[in-house]
Amino acid sequence: MTRVRFAQPGFPAIVERFFNDERFQPHTDHLAPRGDRHIPAVNVKETDAAFVIEVAAPGMKKEDFSINLQEDRLIISGNHEAIAEESNEKYTRREFGVYSFQRSFVLPKNVQYDDIAAAYTDGILQLTLPKKGEEKPLQRQINVG
Repeated sequence: MTRVRFAQPGFPAIVERFFNDERFQPHTDHLAPRGDRHIPAVNVKETDAAFVIEVAAPGMKKEDFSINLQEDRLIISGNHEAIAEESNEKYTRREFGVYSFQRSFVLPKNVQYDDIAAAYTDGILQLTLPKKGEEKPLQRQINVG
């Protein structure tokens, strides 16, 4: 009888396989592309004057984006149709792809909603959300009568 030994995965390999199993991944819109879903990466940074959201969306046009504010939620969505065509002597192939995404962010209370601005340059959608000026508490002298 011949004995065949199989390599047993070590503890790190088992843990890695467990956490990479799609059944255990959170199904939220902020993850990288899965299958035909293309969710763009987002950077959010805070400065003294504003919050800045950068959405990586190369190949899109500014008309492809829709940005809405619903109460304290900022909703960024995009819809883009890509057409790829390849031809040679024997065949022609044309592929259509429609890519859409939606990301939403709950905004902090100190955002000046009326002054939110958006610009799309070099494949990056940038939203600037200015902060409200600090509200100083009312100060006054109260005389005892």
